[in-house]
Amino acid sequence: MVTLGEVAAHLGCEPGTVDATMEFDGIAPLDRAGPRELAFISESRYLDALRSCKAGCVLLKPEWQAESPVPSLCVVDPYLAYARISALFDPLPKPTAGIHPGAFVDATATVPASASVGPGVCIEADAVLGEHVVLSHGAHVGRGARLGNNCRVWPGVVLYHGVVLGDDCIVHANSIIGADGFGFARRADGWEKISQLGSVRIGDRVDIGAGVTIDRGALDDTVIADDVIIDDQVHIAHNCVIGRRTAIAGCVGMAGSSIVGEDCTFAGQVGVSGHLKICDNVHFQGQARVTGSVTEPGAYSSGTALQSSAKWRKNAVRFTQLDAMQRRLVKLEARLNALGEAVSEDD
Repeated sequence: MVTLGEVAAHLGCEPGTVDATMEFDGIAPLDRAGPRELAFISESRYLDALRSCKAGCVLLKPEWQAESPVPSLCVVDPYLAYARISALFDPLPKPTAGIHPGAFVDATATVPASASVGPGVCIEADAVLGEHVVLSHGAHVGRGARLGNNCRVWPGVVLYHGVVLGDDCIVHANSIIGADGFGFARRADGWEKISQLGSVRIGDRVDIGAGVTIDRGALDDTVIADDVIIDDQVHIAHNCVIGRRTAIAGCVGMAGSSIVGEDCTFAGQVGVSGHLKICDNVHFQGQARVTGSVTEPGAYSSGTALQSSAKWRKNAVRFTQLDAMQRRLVKLEARLNALGEAVSEDD
């Protein structure tokens, strides 16, 4: 239970004429919120829903306050305000500090009293945990790995040897950070494995989804900068560098030694070839295929738009004919140019 006064204080604003002692049990969508729930409106297209809203209080922009039939709290950015107050209603239990008897902690590891180490956790030699780190059951922290303050590592996460996490990072279940990069040299009878001598360095406030793999560098480290957010099922290969505040959605695959700037976004299933550079403020639409460096900020797309299967089959056949069609077009243009020159000479 949270009061409106607590909500306002958390957002750094004043409740105005609204009763600060109003109590709320949660946050709900605008069209379903009840008297003991907060709601928010972030876009004008939802104004009709606001006019019939039954929430206890609505977070909204000042210019929409007259449209609300219920008490409201004015904020500059309602969606950001919603994000900030969501933590007040998070039902996640607060972990208990201490080391579970079912965990293994090497005698040379550094684990502060404020840390919470769950059952089945393994912390290898010379690993260092910061204050208030939470390791859920089955997590593995490799030799010499370092975790900053307030990191939360969910079940089944593997942090290989030498991996570094900054402060306030979250790593969701079954992600693997620091596995060997895909490095092999061809030889006459097969492949020679290249030992991956770098590590992975992750900055502060990085949020990593479930089932993510981030490979260690071959020589230099793979680097994820501050405030990067990574969705589930993403693969980042060895020696990639991801700039600050970049967002990477689910199922993105990034080949080795790609350098990504700051404030970029990758929609779902984007594929990035290796050894290229992407400047700041580049935004890739879903399933884009990035095969070369990008030097100009902006939005980029590739791939075939959705269409009926019957149309797609016809167009797929035509696609295989494009080269032949282009050759015929060049010949036709040459003939037309020749005819034009002949007509000019006759005149």
